Amino acid sequence: IDGTDIPLDLNWFRRSFTKEQLKDRDYRWGYSPTHGHYIGYKLTMVLRYPDLRPVCVLLHPGSPHDAPLFDEILGELQRRRVIRIGDTVVCDKGYYAYANYVQGIFRFNVVPLILTKKNFSLQKLLGKFVYPLSIFGRSDTADRIRRYRELARRLLRQLQEQDRFREIRSRIEDVFKIAKNAFSLRRIHRYTTRSVTKAVVLNVLLTGLVISQGFRSKVQLQRLAEW
Repeated sequence: IDGTDIPLDLNWFRRSFTKEQLKDRDYRWGYSPTHGHYIGYKLTMVLRYPDLRPVCVLLHPGSPHDAPLFDEILGELQRRRVIRIGDTVVCDKGYYAYANYVQGIFRFNVVPLILTKKNFSLQKLLGKFVYPLSIFGRSDTADRIRRYRELARRLLRQLQEQDRFREIRSRIEDVFKIAKNAFSLRRIHRYTTRSVTKAVVLNVLLTGLVISQGFRSKVQLQRLAEW
């Protein structure tokens, strides 16, 4: 899972756009560490590994923080039956929050491998792993407890080995570069959520079709992104 900015083709140097003026518009002011301030949307894209096939696209006005979107994204993946029990979901540090680790295991029954920040505390995370009261008194309580324990063990093991997942994270970034550079997501000449969504979905479809032709290695993806 990763996200990127989708700027609209608005010349806000010639005409000022305040937050108040954008209240009735679909788009919002946003900020990207890479491109600075912009007006537009935030694209969240989910790729299936290892074939890098796009399986979900979500669009939000402006640039909301990634961490609060975690529940919505996994809920959508669960609704579409994209994620299954026991899957590993890899996210970058933007989605980092102790609550997201807990939700990933106890609500969505997946391993939420969110890359940690410097202030991460393993003991603090373990202290938040508390079985939901709703599982007690059920016929499958013992099975659910075993499942949660196994998911938690896998998460802790993968957090200790998270450096080997950074290569996956790097390839995800390359796919986003392909979408933005090769298929023109840098500035969109659309100004409603419906029209922007159509353009983004078509762009992601083309990106997926190209990758499905065999462009999966990091060198191939980088060359395609520079094309």
